[in-house]
Amino acid sequence: MLLSEAIREFLDELRRRDMSRHTLRGYSSDLEQFREYFTRATEPEVEEVDPLMIREWLGQMYQMGLSPVSMRRKMGAIRSLFRYLHRQGSVKMNPAKLIRTPKAPRTIPKVPGEEQTNRLIDGIAGGQIERLQTKRDLAIFEILYGCGLRVSELVGLNLSDIDFDERWLRVRGKGRKQRQTPFGSKAAAALDAYLSGRRPAAAVEALFLNSRGTRLSDRGVRAIVKFYAAALTGDDSMHPHSLRHAFATHLLSAGADLRAIQELLGHAQLSTTQKYTQVSLKDLMAVYDRAHPKARSKP
Repeated sequence: MLLSEAIREFLDELRRRDMSRHTLRGYSSDLEQFREYFTRATEPEVEEVDPLMIREWLGQMYQMGLSPVSMRRKMGAIRSLFRYLHRQGSVKMNPAKLIRTPKAPRTIPKVPGEEQTNRLIDGIAGGQIERLQTKRDLAIFEILYGCGLRVSELVGLNLSDIDFDERWLRVRGKGRKQRQTPFGSKAAAALDAYLSGRRPAAAVEALFLNSRGTRLSDRGVRAIVKFYAAALTGDDSMHPHSLRHAFATHLLSAGADLRAIQELLGHAQLSTTQKYTQVSLKDLMAVYDRAHPKARSKP
């Protein structure tokens, strides 16, 4: 079986599993890049791919200046492909299983403060920016910050996923795992205002719509967040995940239990949630350095 045929079969299987569009797009791009690297005069058979070839490809990625995080993501796609082929009997062994994943540096996410976040959302609610779909945009911000959703989870919401009586959202997370997430009174009010003027195209169940009345894309949400952040706070580096970080960090600072935050975020591992404790400790140290007399060096 040619490598291109194996990739096509694998992606078709992911579609049958109802894998998210975002994941499919990433896998398709990474696997196509992998195939192109080895397709010179002739395209290799999947049985020809061995650990040395994969290490050679990783070395090329390193020379191109890819970050360890990007290389880890690409290796994840390669491992998944050959794991599937091994289970199907198309290869005798999984060559990617023998490759060590490049270590990614531990980074603390940049988190907007409570004052900055509230100024941004209050600015939208107060009509400081005139746009055609301000009510929709306010609802997007209230859900992103009020519920801590990933952008893919936000754009995947349908009308049927909202329980207004109990104030719950049904959220489809990574791997199509579902969870219930509560939303507060401000988010409820913003949704009410938006839904009163929502104009969907025929048979569109998506909660958030674009100008054509069809489902809003994750790219569209990123553009919306960046526009308002730049206009109202002067920070054009903000993105939807910044509000997810803010949701978790501000809850933790207010005394919320780490395991409760894990459930709200939909993290499979508590270790993923624990990075927010690093952010809080960093903030605490900054406060200590500014305020405690023993922290300041004497002139």
